[in-house]
Amino acid sequence: MDMKPPPRKGADFCSLRYGLALIMHFSNFTMITQRVSLSIAIIAMVNNTQQHDPPSASTEGSLTDALHHPNRSSEDFKTRASVYQWSPETQGIIFSSISYGIILTLIPSGYLAGIFGAKQMLGAGLLISSLLTLFTPLAADFGVILVIVIRTVQGMAQGMAWTGQFTIWAKWAPPLERSKLTSIAGSGAAFGSFIILCVGGLISQVFGWPFIFYIFGGTGCICCLLWYTVIYDDPVNHPCISAREKEHIVSSLAQQPSSPRRSVPIKAMVRCLPLWAIFTGFFSHFWLCTIIITYLPTYISTVLHVNVRDSGVLSSLPFVAAASCTILGGQLADFLLSRNFLSLIRVRKLFSSLGLLLPSLCAVALPFVASSYMTTIILLILIPGTSNLCDSGFIINTLDVAPRYASFLMGISRGFGLIAGIISSTTTGFLISQDSESGWRNVFFLSAAVNMFGLIFYLTFGQAEIQDWATERTLTHF
Repeated sequence: MDMKPPPRKGADFCSLRYGLALIMHFSNFTMITQRVSLSIAIIAMVNNTQQHDPPSASTEGSLTDALHHPNRSSEDFKTRASVYQWSPETQGIIFSSISYGIILTLIPSGYLAGIFGAKQMLGAGLLISSLLTLFTPLAADFGVILVIVIRTVQGMAQGMAWTGQFTIWAKWAPPLERSKLTSIAGSGAAFGSFIILCVGGLISQVFGWPFIFYIFGGTGCICCLLWYTVIYDDPVNHPCISAREKEHIVSSLAQQPSSPRRSVPIKAMVRCLPLWAIFTGFFSHFWLCTIIITYLPTYISTVLHVNVRDSGVLSSLPFVAAASCTILGGQLADFLLSRNFLSLIRVRKLFSSLGLLLPSLCAVALPFVASSYMTTIILLILIPGTSNLCDSGFIINTLDVAPRYASFLMGISRGFGLIAGIISSTTTGFLISQDSESGWRNVFFLSAAVNMFGLIFYLTFGQAEIQDWATERTLTHF
């Protein structure tokens, strides 16, 4: 039986909770740009057709050379920013290293954020990630090992930041506004992917690839100042919230029990099929999404044969659709709930179905339209766009089934997703290294099969009721 929250009474888009959603949108924007920066920069970093410098070529050398030869064109300067002799296998390790780091901190950071508060952990994670982004070009000159270490630690920092968000929403988001608020915040990742892929190639051409890291690392530091100034862990303690909005949020969450220091019912969670349905959905969703985020510039560059600037611009287009679908999907989901057109579980399953089935169909069609430039671009735009409809489905389902443990469970869920991303990235690299044409076809077919498995499992076992173990106070200790 779905719980029907009280009707909303508080302010809407001018309220503090929507301001919080916008700041979290900016935070997600910042973190994804720092994560994806390497995907666009690496095209220039390892482009051996541009120069024949030794593997240790550095940015500092290029700057010195440019100063000694003032008549040399800016085009020559930017191509000489640095080039490294990194094999495709090495690049794959660098790409996946940030996922390993995120996995290491997802579960413990989610648990600790639920106990000590998410503001400090999320802010610290964002700050560390930003500083390491600024340090990445220098690390590349010291060697690939240091780059891998930097990316791994950066992943650990972002893992702290990602999971802490759901602890905040468990206290700030009224049930009828969860899809809307979380979709506004979550769309920052899609918008960030669009921006970095759109302007990253241009930045690389005009200023040199190191400035990709400098610009977005600096943006993260600015975001940290905003985060620590405006964000509070709960509405009760926020000094600027109106009494009307505070009362609305507190009363709408009153039926959901919480305790600041609580044990975690591990045994009950392991036996809970609705949770496994969420985990399976995350695994399927992240499988294809990771391939798109990581390999899209490479796919466009090799299959459509475009340069680094145009590859970045084309790679950014799918994330416009992704950001739009995330926000519109959240609006539609809350509309269906507020008008009682569908029950909560039917809304979750509807958007999960759309978010897993539609991108699978597009992925299966891609190998058959490779000769058509326009059709290929349209399908590539639709894949992440339709995939992000899951944000109103199983992505936020932990807030329905266990709001007290939402941050902890989000850590586990993203852990499943990141494991899927590591496996899919490695598998993709192996398949396309054998034969490019058949390799990409197998990549997309396999992705569709994984999505279908996750969809069937979620439709069979997914629920939206608060589980019994999520309402008890005395439970199996962690």
